[in-house]
Amino acid sequence: MPHATSILWPLFALAAWTLCMALNLGLRRVRATLRGEAEIAQFACGESGPLPRALILANRNYMNLLELPMLFYVVCVMSYATGMRSTWLVTLAWAYVALRMLHSLVHLSYNNVLHRFALFAASNVILTLLWLLLALMLRAQS
Repeated sequence: MPHATSILWPLFALAAWTLCMALNLGLRRVRATLRGEAEIAQFACGESGPLPRALILANRNYMNLLELPMLFYVVCVMSYATGMRSTWLVTLAWAYVALRMLHSLVHLSYNNVLHRFALFAASNVILTLLWLLLALMLRAQS
């Protein structure tokens, strides 16, 4: 049986990765502005106008990390708050984090859409399994 806080470590890992991607995006924006590839005004309402492809990809990747992963954070916190402990929950949580990190790396490097989609889809299957497993565990206790 894993320690009660074991489910929180994947949560911390994904949050750290997301913060790294936010820093990456910020640095890319500054670099593009300093190089004259973008104007600061283009970032006033998100990203507008023609921008370097690498900057657009970094922004999209960061936004991806703020969308469905919110459900990951919720399921991890719910697992912790309800005292539901399972090696499967922790293993699936780490698998989700690994897939999201791989998704980012593909997105920001060679950006093969099929590879990216496979990682994205696999991470969503894992996320669904996390929710189903937690629901089944809670149901078994009631």
